[in-house]
Amino acid sequence: MDSNDQLLAVLVERGSVTQEQRTHIEERMKADGISAKAVILSEKIILSEDLAVIQAQLLEVPYVDLTKVPVHGEAMHDISRKAAATYRFVAFDKKGTTLLVAMESPDDFQAAEAVKFIAKRKGLTPQIYLASSDAIDQALGGAGAVEAEIGGALKEFSQELKEAGEGEKTGASIERIVEEAPVTKVVAVMIRHAIEGHSSDIHIEPTEKEVRIRYRIDGKLHTSLVLPLKVHAAIISRIKILSNLKIDESRLPQDGRFSATVDSRSYDFRVSTMPTTFGEKVAMRILDKSSGAPSFEELGLRGKMQEVFAQYLHSPYGIILISGPTGSGKSTTLFTSLSLLNSQEANIVTLEDPVEYEIIGVNQTQVQPEIGLTFASGLRSILRQDPDIIMVGEIRDRDTAELSVHAALTGHLVLSTIHTNGAIGAIPRLIDMGIDGFLLSASVRLLAAQRLVPRLCQACKEEVPMADAIREKVLSELATLPADYMVEENQRTPRVFYKSPGCPECKEMGILGRLAIFEVVPISRKMRTAINDFSDFDTLSAIAKNEGMVTMRQDGLLKALTGEVRYEDVMRVTSETEV
Repeated sequence: MDSNDQLLAVLVERGSVTQEQRTHIEERMKADGISAKAVILSEKIILSEDLAVIQAQLLEVPYVDLTKVPVHGEAMHDISRKAAATYRFVAFDKKGTTLLVAMESPDDFQAAEAVKFIAKRKGLTPQIYLASSDAIDQALGGAGAVEAEIGGALKEFSQELKEAGEGEKTGASIERIVEEAPVTKVVAVMIRHAIEGHSSDIHIEPTEKEVRIRYRIDGKLHTSLVLPLKVHAAIISRIKILSNLKIDESRLPQDGRFSATVDSRSYDFRVSTMPTTFGEKVAMRILDKSSGAPSFEELGLRGKMQEVFAQYLHSPYGIILISGPTGSGKSTTLFTSLSLLNSQEANIVTLEDPVEYEIIGVNQTQVQPEIGLTFASGLRSILRQDPDIIMVGEIRDRDTAELSVHAALTGHLVLSTIHTNGAIGAIPRLIDMGIDGFLLSASVRLLAAQRLVPRLCQACKEEVPMADAIREKVLSELATLPADYMVEENQRTPRVFYKSPGCPECKEMGILGRLAIFEVVPISRKMRTAINDFSDFDTLSAIAKNEGMVTMRQDGLLKALTGEVRYEDVMRVTSETEV
């Protein structure tokens, strides 16, 4: 029995392929002169990863999922991109004198010999793993390809340092080196790779022996590149030059920003440096200036909750506060809100730190504490600009809180954010800042809170039966939910959750972006009375729930029951908001 027959027999035995499908595969193999694997992958009869697992068992070769294992750039260093693509392999790690290599076809004699030759030339012994075709494609287009692309630049950079001499590598010499092609190319490729991978942040982190480059994708950090430590100083200096920061200051944190155009799209990069034990760490937030404001529907603010939010958003005056930790999407929600309010008749002025999204027609101001332009001082000046709507990036202190309250009481609509666990928590936080209850009860119109949850890939999502214990917990959580929020049958009578095993659409990750879950609390008459009486958090929370408040956990569960997010992710991100 040849390898094709053996593979098809196993697939039929496991129920992955029907007998009719086997006959079709064999007919195509004969007509086109291709392997069973090629037919299966071209027609997507089973998932690439599932096929790879079965093949690994048949060939008695260990399987590796390259979508979940970091591909270390150092392992691909000096390996020809053309050779890797031709023989379909990726060197993903190096341990001592062993080179860990993932191959699409370890049984391909020519490819196996090529890998042995390349490893031997580097003084290493290859340890072979089997990876899926899709994973090999992704890795060759990811860290391995990037390392291959910047490998030449790193060599040029090493030569630059050698020519500069050990005694010269400071001051003007470093400035000259970081402005020239090699380091410029390294930084440019790093940025382009992050954008192509839909990253939200880039982290450049020095360790004792190397520089680790990590990208945040869908809320999780992934190691993408590992570069030699000798390039660290020049990369940091190049980013500092772009961001107009002090090159010779490495003992204190610095903040800056720069803009760049990649593939005809304009991006802003918010840069933060921080001294660490092994050198300066840089974090860069990527902001796509070319993308317009997402709709509330796209954000995850839906149905009745969206109606309530939009109703209060069009109030003539008052404060609308959005709560949540850093990175929970508050700025994006404010951006969408301002875009909806933006019109020729309204004078909208913002105070931000930093200005993350540019909105045409809105007067946006960047606070600069070092020259005295704080949220509080800027807000005093804004009130002399005859504004209709004011957006304050964050209420951090008593002065800003007091000015925001007084602005709301004098006929202005104020939108802002505050760092608390949930929507109701904003009231005790403001009282703790020293704001009187009677002022809050008269000024605050709406409280909201949000978190971001990984969004399931809709192309490959599938139902998962719900365990009885989980069903009881879900029913208990949703027991207080108003009936008009449960529009689908699975929400009214929970029976299944969903998972996404992965497909080419989501690059086998099962996740495609993130979705916000919300809670929205309008300030009712009863709530105003409680705030005025300095009621505690539990009292305010009980009033809100009695009046039909939907908590973030409940909103997340509703989305889990429609297959937009996973139950486990909802419970994880709301664990600190439920008491």
